[in-house]
Amino acid sequence: MEKPAVRKLTGVSHFFAAASYSWAGFQRLIKESAFRQELLFAAVSLILLISVGATLSELVIAVILFLALFAVEALNTAIEEVIDRISPEISMVGKHAKDLGSFAVLCMLGACGLFLLFTIGKHLIAIVFG
Repeated sequence: MEKPAVRKLTGVSHFFAAASYSWAGFQRLIKESAFRQELLFAAVSLILLISVGATLSELVIAVILFLALFAVEALNTAIEEVIDRISPEISMVGKHAKDLGSFAVLCMLGACGLFLLFTIGKHLIAIVFG
C-alpha cells in the first residue's frame, strides 16, 4: 500500500512553516562551537569596523560576508550530520565530504579576514597619516 502524498503548504502557511524550519536550523547551529566562535568574530569585527570609521558600504559588505559564512557553516554542519547518520563507520567518501565542507568554511573565513584586514588597515593608515 502506497503512502499518501505529503500535502504541501502554500501561501502564508508556507512562509510561517519555512520560518519555523529556519529557526530550528539556527537553534541547531548555535550548539556548534565553531558557529558561536564565528558569531563572536563577526561581532568583534563589526565593532572594529565602526570604531575605525568604516563606510556604510563597507559595513554592508562585511555583514553580507558574515551571512555567507554562517550559511556555509550551516551547510557544513548539515553535511557532517548526514554523513554521521548514513555512514557511522569511517569511510573515505564520508571523510572527503566532511573535508570539502570544512574547506568551504575556511574559504569564507579567508574572504572575511582579507576584507577586514584591507578595510581596517586602510582606515588605520588614514587615521595615522591622514
